[in-house]
Amino acid sequence: MAHVFRHIIRNIFLFLTILACIVYLLTLLVPFLNPQNWWLVGFLGLTFPYLFFLLVFIFFFWLIAKPKLSLLPLLVVALGYKQIGVTFAANFSPANLSKKPAKTFRIVSWNVANMYGLSNNEEIKKHNRMELAQSVLDLRPDIICLQEFNHSFTRGESADNIGLFSGKYPYYFYSEDYNKDHGFYTSGSIVFSKYPLVDSGKTGFPGKFSGSLIYVDAKVGNDTLRIFTTHLQSFGFNTADYAEMNKIKERDDEAIDASKNIFIKMKAAFTNRGLQAAIVRRQTDSVGYPSIICGDFNDVPTSYTYFRIRNTRQDAFLKTGTGVGKTYSTLAPMLRIDYILPDTNFTVKQFDMVDENLSDHVMLVSDLQLK
Repeated sequence: MAHVFRHIIRNIFLFLTILACIVYLLTLLVPFLNPQNWWLVGFLGLTFPYLFFLLVFIFFFWLIAKPKLSLLPLLVVALGYKQIGVTFAANFSPANLSKKPAKTFRIVSWNVANMYGLSNNEEIKKHNRMELAQSVLDLRPDIICLQEFNHSFTRGESADNIGLFSGKYPYYFYSEDYNKDHGFYTSGSIVFSKYPLVDSGKTGFPGKFSGSLIYVDAKVGNDTLRIFTTHLQSFGFNTADYAEMNKIKERDDEAIDASKNIFIKMKAAFTNRGLQAAIVRRQTDSVGYPSIICGDFNDVPTSYTYFRIRNTRQDAFLKTGTGVGKTYSTLAPMLRIDYILPDTNFTVKQFDMVDENLSDHVMLVSDLQLK
């Protein structure tokens, strides 16, 4: 009887092994399938790190139970070397942001969540914008790229967020993707620079999403550097959506309806990011001098979005970072969706993530040297 039971358990594990291998192999197609046409692959891209760890566990299970079968998950895992290479960084020399290497310039990229922090207290929100700005200024960057930035042109000093930076960074370009009541409230992406700007521009994204790709050309000595920053479409989850996610977790009676609402938002975001990634790639490919792309892509490293935009560029995190590099604090434990991507004209000297608990994203900081 015990023998029969073991045989059944082994067959169940074999079935689960084959199923996990098939799903893992499907995730390897994600970078090649535009979610504009294959939106379902967007969901698969989110599962890669979890499938990787599952197959590693399965490998060790079969290594003990039946060593020959351990070759199957091992081979399948190895086929995902590209995805593994962009998901995990293995550099063990810690960054020291208090020391900026010689002949480098420092760039900061941060989704600042509208400058008002994570608290619901109105008094705390008033101070968070100043704390947030100071935490950036303390790092003494040369270029600052902020997404989900807001500013008022009419409400005075209490909402003058550009003024928090422009004293030390007189050169800037602001996208103003959203403008309410003739400047009473504006939001978008902004680039501040210590270096003079000789050009700047904006490409808006089509559709209802008020996002864009912006660039500045900074004159650094005798060189001109182009800095791009962008904020691609998010899932747009609000407080009600997070409440619906809890219903799903708790298997509430309304869980099916909640799942549909979440699914619709995610499908729209995956589809639109496919289009936005193509726009970003087209604009960034046309640059004739050294350039850097940074921002909030709202997509993971194994996604079509990431591979399409990055192309042959470096990923500053992968060059000098460690681990999985979580940049977003909500939803899942392994979401790296913010990036600094310099082209091959640069050497990445150091990179770090700074969590000030003032936004739902961490701040990215990198020291780059022009070759």
